[in-house]
Amino acid sequence: MHQLAIALKRKGYDVTGTDDEIFEPSLTNLRNEGLLPKEMGWQPELITADIEAVILGMHAKNDNPEIEKAKQLGLPVYSFPEYIYRESRQKIRVVVGGSHGKTTTTSMIMHVLKIAQKQFDYLVGARLEGFDQSVNITDAPVIVCEGDEYPASVIEKRPKFHFLFPHVAILTGIAWDHINVFPTFENYLEQFRIFIAKIEPGGLLIYNETDEVLQRLVTNNKRADITYQPYAIPAHSIENGKTTLTIESATAQLAVFGNHNLLNLHAAWFACRHLGIDAATFVKAISSFTGASKRLEKIAETSNSIVYRDFAHAPSKVKATIEAVKQQYQNRKLVAVLELHTFSSLNENFMSEYKGALDKADFAAVFYSKHALKLKRMPELPKEVVEKGFAKEGLQVITDKNELQEWLGKQQYENANLVLMSSGNYDGLDVNAFAKTLP
Repeated sequence: MHQLAIALKRKGYDVTGTDDEIFEPSLTNLRNEGLLPKEMGWQPELITADIEAVILGMHAKNDNPEIEKAKQLGLPVYSFPEYIYRESRQKIRVVVGGSHGKTTTTSMIMHVLKIAQKQFDYLVGARLEGFDQSVNITDAPVIVCEGDEYPASVIEKRPKFHFLFPHVAILTGIAWDHINVFPTFENYLEQFRIFIAKIEPGGLLIYNETDEVLQRLVTNNKRADITYQPYAIPAHSIENGKTTLTIESATAQLAVFGNHNLLNLHAAWFACRHLGIDAATFVKAISSFTGASKRLEKIAETSNSIVYRDFAHAPSKVKATIEAVKQQYQNRKLVAVLELHTFSSLNENFMSEYKGALDKADFAAVFYSKHALKLKRMPELPKEVVEKGFAKEGLQVITDKNELQEWLGKQQYENANLVLMSSGNYDGLDVNAFAKTLP
């Protein structure tokens, strides 16, 4: 939300906002732009009849006094994606959806378009090198959006990506997630059916044909008025821990690796080709892509070990990350730590979805904190439920950060890689500091 506020201010709009609490880096970013509210807390008196639009963040509560005041005055209230659409009605809209790989695929498209000196706006869910914002709204003819399936706001419960109406849509794959919002797989699947139905007539759907669930969904919901572009893993080779990509006659060595990144990259290629980028330009540009923040991000390296930090938390993401590192460094041991931090991942009924996700790790630990369970008002999660769900021999289940630090310290990192996967912070354990202590 604060990034959107900054983008709209830079476009020349008069922007104000409030919040009950503002944390870093939002606090400093807003202060630097002259947008930090004079005081914290909700202030309905600031909602006046001359306001053209009220944009509502997804974490505001239904009884928010400012929303109530806006309704009383008859002001238009938009969720974040509804407003993005309002600002991009005259643009070519590229929307990346799917259960995994959205941020990376969106970031890849952005990276290539920037190097190719194309004018475009964007909305992406992570920090990306070379971009000072995660949201940009200008008069550019194209907008590239990460399309999240999570609800748009407390008022608008439908998924965010239902409001963007793409001309170019990408679906990276479907794996059940967000069970607090979508209690059944069928309910979750329905959101992607609706997304396909919302592609603009004459549009393009780029989809991962290696995902059996997605392939069936596309086949069963064919539209005569859009074009389809399936994709799979592109031609490549791996040698000495480096991946070389070939598209058409263009070849280059990549800075990223793994089948999931190759799939994301192939989707990005078809989107960029549709926007007028040729293969030689794409391959040269993508070779310098180092990844979005916390997506297989290298945080330490020695002569015979690497430590990666990754945002993976859903079962499909965890499995993809583990398999990518193991495939790239076949002669090294793999030590893996996964923190369960989201509502789904801490839910006893969801645990069986993780079966096999850590199988290719040589040594693995699953960590979750009692503090995270309390914050989410969830019942205690027995260790034996986690062990049964993952079904991995030798798995360590840890609920205390000091015990986790001790376990990490006992592992052997000679000719081994360490992957730290979480959307949280390991209950305050400084994993970056630990990574830098490796010999």
